[in-house]
Amino acid sequence: MTGVSPWTRVRSRLSAQGPTAARILVIALFCWQTALWAGADQPPVFAAIVPLLCLRGDSASSMTALLLRILGVMAGVALGVTVVHFFRPSTGVLAVVLGLALLCGTVISSGTTLNVQVAVTSLLVFANPSPESYGFARLWENALGGAVTAVLAPLLWPRNPRREAATLARRYADDLAAGLVRGTRAIGSPDAAYANRAYTQAEAARLREYGERAGEARKAMRFNPLRRRHRAEVAELGDRIGRAAQAAPHVLALAAEVDFFTARDGPTAVLSRARTRLVPVAEATAGALRALLEGRDPGRDAAAARAALARYKEEDPEPVAVLLRRPFTKILDLCADPHG
Repeated sequence: MTGVSPWTRVRSRLSAQGPTAARILVIALFCWQTALWAGADQPPVFAAIVPLLCLRGDSASSMTALLLRILGVMAGVALGVTVVHFFRPSTGVLAVVLGLALLCGTVISSGTTLNVQVAVTSLLVFANPSPESYGFARLWENALGGAVTAVLAPLLWPRNPRREAATLARRYADDLAAGLVRGTRAIGSPDAAYANRAYTQAEAARLREYGERAGEARKAMRFNPLRRRHRAEVAELGDRIGRAAQAAPHVLALAAEVDFFTARDGPTAVLSRARTRLVPVAEATAGALRALLEGRDPGRDAAAARAALARYKEEDPEPVAVLLRRPFTKILDLCADPHG
């Protein structure tokens, strides 16, 4: 059980991957048309393939993949054309070509992943009836596609890193706040507590995704000259999201504690009192998290939450109550201390 509908998952994926897909489509069309303008006498598929294979979720990894692909194509064309010039295709020659290509791929790599582009290109040249003309076409179309991709990719996504980071901060605040209040209201209700725990676990993955996307928007500022003036603001938004992200494990802990004690004890007086006393604490803590992510002072909401916690502590020192209060104390400490 995930607690998330299929349509919700589809929308989440579209929201996360849609901008990258749109960027790839636009750049592939530009690469194709530019190659036609440059005089391609055959459909310039190699130029259009470059953004399909190289573009990633962030500009930094995209540029690395792009460079490795271009270098791999150059090495593969050189290796393939050289071999077919001196030897006829055979199993032994194939072994030599693949061995040399894979060896080159270990050198022309990111250091963590083997670059198989050298081997792929050399084999395609090796198997083509006209290797010289094929190798030349593959080389110049890839180079042209790489140049177009390198110019357009940083400009097209994220379209507005500041807006992207601000949107992610709002979503983060909404999800954290909803998780706290929902988890507190589920105390003492077995079905609600179980459903809330499952939903919160699924939500944690979405929160991690928000944090990753905020980091990508921050990295993209280094490659987007049109948005450099927003660098400080995007960095600040990323810091806020990173700080608030430390609250997510405590929201998960609350959901787990509520589910455990509710399943074990049922609707006892202790849990009924916990729900009554912790709902206003959850709402005030949620307000502090919202203020933190919006760049406001969370002090007023945090003080209200701490005062309610103190009253509840005096009223109920039972171990169950102590454990249910702990996630709120940890989150309020995060709101007060930038370093958690």
